[in-house]
Amino acid sequence: MHLESRPHSTSDATKMLVAGWFSFPDGLATVGDIQAAELVRQWLIGAGYRCDVAIVPPFGRGIDWQSADPADYSHVIFVCGPFGQYPGELRFLSRFSNCCLVGVNLSMLIPLDQWNPFDLLFERDSSLRSRPDITFGLSAANTPVVGVCLVEAYGYPEGAVHRANSAIARLLQTREMAVVAVDTRLDSNTVGLRSPLEVEALLARMDVVITTRLHGMVLALKNGVPVVAIDPQTGGGKIVRQAETIGWPVVLREDGLSDEALLGALEYCLTTSAHGQARECAARARDAVQRVHDQFVSALARGRFSEQTLNSRELVRSMASNLAADIPRSKSPDTVPACCEVVFQRTRTTN
Repeated sequence: MHLESRPHSTSDATKMLVAGWFSFPDGLATVGDIQAAELVRQWLIGAGYRCDVAIVPPFGRGIDWQSADPADYSHVIFVCGPFGQYPGELRFLSRFSNCCLVGVNLSMLIPLDQWNPFDLLFERDSSLRSRPDITFGLSAANTPVVGVCLVEAYGYPEGAVHRANSAIARLLQTREMAVVAVDTRLDSNTVGLRSPLEVEALLARMDVVITTRLHGMVLALKNGVPVVAIDPQTGGGKIVRQAETIGWPVVLREDGLSDEALLGALEYCLTTSAHGQARECAARARDAVQRVHDQFVSALARGRFSEQTLNSRELVRSMASNLAADIPRSKSPDTVPACCEVVFQRTRTTN
């Protein structure tokens, strides 16, 4: 939410100024300050008054109270937060001392019998009374919560992950959304998640997930959350293959990304239809996994290995004997010994 002055046409010449801690560059304004001011602005316009909002970037567009002409305003309304006798408050009160001063949703720091600079006061709390915070009166937010789960560049063509990440960054600027970073790695989790259950719980609570990770897509869809999936493998790799397997249509290839396609994918994923399709994908996938379970248990019961399997195992033992040490999964491809290049090409795309 960004406040903006929007004068209201009226025959009444009365004009009011809405101000608060969002009016000061060092005011440490919070979301509550912005929401309370927006509600007061709506009240004024609804009552037929013209109003300006004194606000500084990055909170919105408005006027600078320090250069505004106090004679332009009949009323000046200071909204939300603590209020006392500190330099900021005193300079503000002094500048508009000839106006009708109104306090709304304030926590008065000094007992009112000792100091009350307002002609009208509708405090949140003071030495005399307490009221509910007025942000209870603002319509509930419907801004989407978007999880962003990104893969590291290792194992992908040079620049591919960077190009995908840049496209995602542009997408996140196209509309208001609450962006939540989600990391599926557990060896060093960048957002403090400690277990698979914590990772999945976070993904499950998103309205939509944007991801370049296979399990970012899988765990979101498993919980009925639509996914904008981007495969950073040129031409499509495991993410495209998995999406095709489970029937999820919103998957884009890195080498074919466009801002228009990404925006269209996001808009679709925010629809009721997309949420239903995500649940259908999860149901199909669970049925397929059940079949794997049945085949797995049946195969174990047979307890036999084919000649091809035995030959492959012997080859692996031979290759392993040439290794000086274990090779961590996170190591760069150019550190893999030549004898393991074929094995690496097969295993680096595993989940």
